[in-house]
Amino acid sequence: MRIWNTDERAMSDGRGCGKAARGSGKDGKRRCLGAPLRRIAACLLVCAAVLAGCTAGKTGSEKVRDLEFTVIGEADAPQQLQEILAQKKTQPFKLTYTDEESLYIVVGYGSQPTGGYSIVVEELYLTDNSIVADTELRGPEKGETAAQEISYPFIIIKTEYLEDPVVFQ
Repeated sequence: MRIWNTDERAMSDGRGCGKAARGSGKDGKRRCLGAPLRRIAACLLVCAAVLAGCTAGKTGSEKVRDLEFTVIGEADAPQQLQEILAQKKTQPFKLTYTDEESLYIVVGYGSQPTGGYSIVVEELYLTDNSIVADTELRGPEKGETAAQEISYPFIIIKTEYLEDPVVFQ
């Protein structure tokens, strides 16, 4: 492998300087590109390994237990949460809200062209370092007559108060 640095007119075969450095810089000194390039390549490999490790498992830990939950309506949510929902519902969003006794996990799917949408909680479980919430938006059934007005589907999941971060899937 040969690498040229046209600004400094230096060349390396990737094995270090020695006889491979064929050019000299503007100041007349020989330049070596092998060592810096090896450092850059090593850094890139480390970064790739770290990123691969972060994405290997969805949460990085195993399921400890399923969480019991209740899906509640907007009217049953705390007043402050209702106000937040009124501001956010037109765009997709994911948020958590806590009070003294409960954790509320809210997922909104933004503006939809019609009514008739539903949201399913696929999974809600605890790991040793997080809570995993997986929901899915389902459209109107085929043949169903859906309201022909814009809707803003969202779901409010109420569960026990926990301080672990929520991972949305």
